[in-house]
Amino acid sequence: MSALRAAALLTLALAGGAQAADAEKIGTVDTAFQWIGRDHDIIVEAYDDPLVAGVTCYVSRARTGGIKGTLGLAEDRAEASIACRQVGPITFAQPLRSQQEVFSERTSLLFKRLRVVRMVDARRNTLVYLTYSEKLIDGSPQNSITAVPVDRATPIPLK
Repeated sequence: MSALRAAALLTLALAGGAQAADAEKIGTVDTAFQWIGRDHDIIVEAYDDPLVAGVTCYVSRARTGGIKGTLGLAEDRAEASIACRQVGPITFAQPLRSQQEVFSERTSLLFKRLRVVRMVDARRNTLVYLTYSEKLIDGSPQNSITAVPVDRATPIPLK
């Protein structure tokens, strides 16, 4: 790979137009003991939708331990699960796009990200959230989906 191409790929990886994830750690469970560094585990985090007050998404994902995981050099598995729920009155900060990435979190040093995309099902007045993992070169088709119905008295504003 040429130095120019490598630099272009690095720039794309670092510039991703997604919003950085602002996660609140809910808890973890160990899945494998490691002699050095933290254990392999599953982490559960909560993400509040930045444009939809009253909706929180809970994402669970595997996290690699050991020396590489502890130093942030390991590549986590491309598997995650999501459950989004209404946790209060739903209000909208602004009109929503019909599809928009709302969270993104790096799961390897440079090239892999966990993403959450919000889609609006206007016909059913429902917010649909999809999570998947993306690699710069070769992503994964593994995904998880959840939906939050919004009361018909509160129509979802679209751009």
